[in-house]
Amino acid sequence: MDESFRLFPEEASNLARDCDHLLYYLLGVSVFFTLLIFVFVVYFALRYRRKSDNEVPPLVPSPLSLEITWSVIPFILLMIMFFWGTSVYVKMKKPPADGMQINVVGKQWMWKVQHPNGAREIDELHVPIGRPIKLMMASQDVVHSFFIPAFRIKQDVIPGSFVTQWFIATKPGVYHLFCSQYCGAEHAKMIGRVIVLRPEQYEAWLAGAPPDEPPAVAGARLFVTYGCVACHAARAPTMAGLYGSRVQLDNGRSVVADDDYLRESIIEPGAKVVAGFPPIMPSYRGQLSEEQLIDLVAYIKSLGAGASTEGGVRPLPATQPANGFSPDRAPNYPPARQTPGAEPVEVEHGRLGGRPDK
Repeated sequence: MDESFRLFPEEASNLARDCDHLLYYLLGVSVFFTLLIFVFVVYFALRYRRKSDNEVPPLVPSPLSLEITWSVIPFILLMIMFFWGTSVYVKMKKPPADGMQINVVGKQWMWKVQHPNGAREIDELHVPIGRPIKLMMASQDVVHSFFIPAFRIKQDVIPGSFVTQWFIATKPGVYHLFCSQYCGAEHAKMIGRVIVLRPEQYEAWLAGAPPDEPPAVAGARLFVTYGCVACHAARAPTMAGLYGSRVQLDNGRSVVADDDYLRESIIEPGAKVVAGFPPIMPSYRGQLSEEQLIDLVAYIKSLGAGASTEGGVRPLPATQPANGFSPDRAPNYPPARQTPGAEPVEVEHGRLGGRPDK
């Protein structure tokens, strides 16, 4: 088979076939009615054309059955489009609970990727075949759009919010990654690759990648560095078991503590104040990068409902474990108070306040 030209990209994810079948249906209905209307226009133009200037066409009543037919059939076809499209959309936007989360930050003009164990990439994304992958995405500056044609996923990444996208890669190989939203002068250079590997190949690649702190570990350090530990579980709500729970607000409403709620509470703490606590938390807008916000959220998520905490903070690891956070082998770090926005403190394992761009 000639692979030099493809009308459609290769199907390489669990979402690709559903999207393609829906597209074929939409194209089929559109082409059929376009040709049908064209044929009728030509036929009526010839059949009922005026043969002389004095000719008066007879009055032809419109049959009720014809009116019902050309109203009901398009309605049924459109309802099929609506419900089919809705089911595909819902499937694309509801990641499975057991998906592996990979963090992605769009920035002029690169995609910065971090895996659960801390391994980092720029403009490349290595994933294992057959495993659900959940992308937690944010933008550092302007609107970007994460687009993998072979996976049939395209997600706008908007400054000031988190967005998620998921997929299961079904074919090993190398696939194109684009930013499909014009984002500045070097937008055309914001391209990359998605490398789909077999599970054992992915584990080997992960083991050989340059080590870095897992997001939850980096978030725990930020939690101490910025003095969050001094208030939470005392003058502010505890973080233990917070993620995914329903939070009662001081205005009588309640919200689910999801990723967006946690992000908003860090950036705009006065927007949703928890009932029973004073609005004393300062805003960290402009002081934390998108990567640091993702790290903090990852840390709070790691504190699950059964987490062991002391003063609202889980003990920090003394070493960087191979597969993420291991609090059972870690000593407690003393709460380090620091003025938000000040220069980060250097410690043995790296820079507390963030890492430079690679």
